[in-house]
Amino acid sequence: MEFSHTSVLLEEVIGNLRIQPDGVYVDGTLGGAGHAFHICRQLSPNGRLIGIDQDAAAVAAGTKKLEPFRDRATVVRGNYADMEAMLRDLGIDSVDGILLDLGVSSYQLDEADRGFTYRQDVPLDMRMDQRQSRTARDIVNGYGETELYQIIRDYGEDRFAKNIARHIVAEREKEPIETTGRLAEIVKNAIPAKARASGGHPAKRTFQAIRIELNRELDVLEDSLEGMIRLLNPGGRLCVITFHSLEDRIVKTIFRTAEHPCTCPPSFPVCVCGKKPLGTVVTRKPILPAPQETERNPRAKSAKLRVFERI
Repeated sequence: MEFSHTSVLLEEVIGNLRIQPDGVYVDGTLGGAGHAFHICRQLSPNGRLIGIDQDAAAVAAGTKKLEPFRDRATVVRGNYADMEAMLRDLGIDSVDGILLDLGVSSYQLDEADRGFTYRQDVPLDMRMDQRQSRTARDIVNGYGETELYQIIRDYGEDRFAKNIARHIVAEREKEPIETTGRLAEIVKNAIPAKARASGGHPAKRTFQAIRIELNRELDVLEDSLEGMIRLLNPGGRLCVITFHSLEDRIVKTIFRTAEHPCTCPPSFPVCVCGKKPLGTVVTRKPILPAPQETERNPRAKSAKLRVFERI
């Protein structure tokens, strides 16, 4: 199966990056290189694009897609959490723009062998980086009931989280839960029939929660954003596309703190904490896909773009 991921909010991202032909840009979630390809098109031979992805299939697909721009594009396998070190290894200290598209690729969701899908019965996996040893199977069979409840509640935002966790624990006592099909059936049985009638596949939220937990998606995002802002040259921009309310909240909070970092009490006449703003939030409200885009690509429906500019 070919690696595919339709680039969400493409025009909005390219416009907000304000690409300079001789600039240096980073796509921290390269995927199929849809955004990166259009960034490279605007670069001169003196410009540079660094594409980062932890998925081997994405690295291979991105390298192939960017072949016409091999004089200005470099693809690196790794996690964007290590962006500063990876750039340092390439002799780069600062950049003019960074993009994160936090959506899971169509390839990862649809390729059965990757174990993300709840539509087929395949071994539970869900690793973004297949070099790591822990899989979704370890979480489903190893976490306590309270831990399962908390991640399904917080990361899946599922109101039936407590009942789902209880059912998982009860069923794995009979025999380990090895496949996506069995997990999906367990989740389905934990949700009242009336609630299953709407809102898409009943296992969708639970699978999302396990994937986020396994790949530490929210922790990595929270730990990385300020460092990315500091990598930007003055006037450089960080564009982040989120697909989940918790992701969006993290981006919104960190951007706001970077713009107003002062921790002094409001009663203080002047700032004494010494914390200086790193830049300004360009998007007071997130940029959403146009109706035409969501019609073409239903997976874009929950996308939100937020932009920060370095001073």
